[in-house]
Formats: sequence, structure tokens, C-alpha cells
Amino acid sequence: MSEIITYRGTVYPWQCDHMGHMNVMFYVGKFDEASWHLMAAVGITPSYMKETNAGVAGVQQNISYQRELFAGSIVEIRSRIASIGERKICWVHDLYDAETGELCAVCELTGVHIDRAQRRATPFPAAIQARAEALL
Repeated sequence: MSEIITYRGTVYPWQCDHMGHMNVMFYVGKFDEASWHLMAAVGITPSYMKETNAGVAGVQQNISYQRELFAGSIVEIRSRIASIGERKICWVHDLYDAETGELCAVCELTGVHIDRAQRRATPFPAAIQARAEALL
């Protein structure tokens, strides 16, 4: 499986909760930012969405928290395509502590290619399908 770096950042104090670690809502935010970069890597860019009125809608997300992150931690997300079908795509984000290299969380997502006007699933264009398959 090919993976690419889709996010680099840090954990800010305001992202931490009463337990002293990064709150789950900010993991979701970082995974969301990584998803935009991964989708762009397969051709689903802001320009593509504007020109075709199509995009990917998330339909399922599962997160496994494996290690705490604290204010000041620097993080990196590496992402890969797990599978792609005619209309459905699955991908995985691995969030690492960039200083220690430890895996901190894994996010598995499923999305559907949609016509944004009709709000219905539609097949991926062949070029996007091929780019996603190259990242399998």
C-alpha cells in the first residue's frame, strides 16, 4: 500500500481538554484536513468539485485512539487508499507523534462520490479511479 503525508501540525493548548490531552474533536478536525489533501491527490480538488459539481461525501468514520497527545506535540498524518469501487472509496489515516514516531490514532473512512446537485451517488471518473488505484 502506498501512503502519502497529508497533514503536519501541532497540538495547541486550546485543543486539550480537562484530562490534559488533545480532545477527540480535534483528532477529527486533523483527519478531516488530511482527507482534503488525500482526495486532492487522487484528483478530487476544489477545482474539480467546482467544475463538475461532484465530490465525496463521508458516510462512515471509525477512529482508534492508541496514544495520548499533549499541548506542544507535533503530529504527522500519513494516508492511504484502502479500496475504491465504482462509487465508493475507503481510506485510512495514521496519525503519528512526529517527534517519537509513535502511532497515536488510526482513522478509517468511507466516502461516496456524489453529484452535489442531485445529492446522489455517481460513478468516479476513470482518471480519478486510476489515480486512487495507484495509491492502493
